[in-house]
Amino acid sequence: MRTRADLTLATLFGGMFVMGSTELLVVGVLDLMAADLRVSVQAAGALVTAYALGLAIGGPVLTALTVRLDRRLILAAALALFALTTLLAIVTTSTALMLVARTVTGTLQGAYIAAAFAVGGAVVPAARAGRAMAVVISGTTVSGALGVPLGTLAGQTLGWRGSFAAAAVLAVAALVATLLLVPSVPGAGGAEAQVRHAFAPPVLAVLALTVLAFASVYAALTYIVPFLATVTGVSGGAVSVFLLAYGVATAAGSFGGGRFADTNAGRALVVGTVGLAISLLTLFVFGAVAFVAGAAVLASGLFAMGMAPSLQYRVVSLAGPGGSFAQSLPASAANVGIALGSLAGGVAVGAVGVSAAVAAGVALAVLAIPVAAVCSRLRPPASPAADADCKTGSGGSAPQSWG
Repeated sequence: MRTRADLTLATLFGGMFVMGSTELLVVGVLDLMAADLRVSVQAAGALVTAYALGLAIGGPVLTALTVRLDRRLILAAALALFALTTLLAIVTTSTALMLVARTVTGTLQGAYIAAAFAVGGAVVPAARAGRAMAVVISGTTVSGALGVPLGTLAGQTLGWRGSFAAAAVLAVAALVATLLLVPSVPGAGGAEAQVRHAFAPPVLAVLALTVLAFASVYAALTYIVPFLATVTGVSGGAVSVFLLAYGVATAAGSFGGGRFADTNAGRALVVGTVGLAISLLTLFVFGAVAFVAGAAVLASGLFAMGMAPSLQYRVVSLAGPGGSFAQSLPASAANVGIALGSLAGGVAVGAVGVSAAVAAGVALAVLAIPVAAVCSRLRPPASPAADADCKTGSGGSAPQSWG
């Protein structure tokens, strides 16, 4: 059973890696796409926004519409359609049609994420639910650390259409693995009841914390390259070392954070927000020292993604009977936080200077601390599992739909 569960989790990790790499692939080949499509870089950049909106808004909507269906079916259908829409982006010469394709692809990823969390939780004991979530999340974080650089290299070698074709092939490979290795997991109850429980005030509080946490990181991270150049005095190839360290830290944080989610998810959120605030404050105050700046960047990635399994765990457990639909919400909240953080950082840079982006990140992280403290005290809806959880003080329990 453990081997079968590990194979299932590895398959889910692979699917998340492929989708995460495809999501960010545009960033690495943006200039190539703009030149080929004869549009400005800014116009090509709208493809990133379209994908994010599809994931943040379309993902939960599609999850609600398919909540009764078998989760394995959702995974397989999402991967198959993901491959098709990625291929559509290759063959079209219309920027408008490509925008639609990217929006649909993002929506499919949002539905896949929710189904992957549900399946991951179903194949492991409740005591390992947080670690299962961490494996699923890590597919995305590893794609950020490795998939994007590899995708950029493929784009430079094969052209942007060739790199998209490679992504479609990998999606088909993930589809085959899903059909062979992932077990059937029944859907949940009606969408209306799911949505009602998933948007209960305690769940909304954790989602607000998710927005704040990711906003704090991306207020600084969006402008980390100019910060390193003007404040730290690091540019050129050395910047890649800092970004690679950040990517490795996020991957390590997401893997390791699963154990903390299983032990005490509420406490992990408080520790994570405090650590994030200290990391960003250190970067702001001592950013001129390259070694300290590098350590601060690494720590911010470690704490930010170390919280991710606990955020997911708390949202699902607090949603109770609405856990199946709630699986899709943390990813949406994270994308909202990324957008707001980038906006806040941009406003700060325009008003004061590049260092102000990091200061904005510090302010958002400090604001997140009391929210995390409140969220750590929230309890799931009354049930035998929840009562047992309150007695053990674990801060969350796996929803009953996970088995």
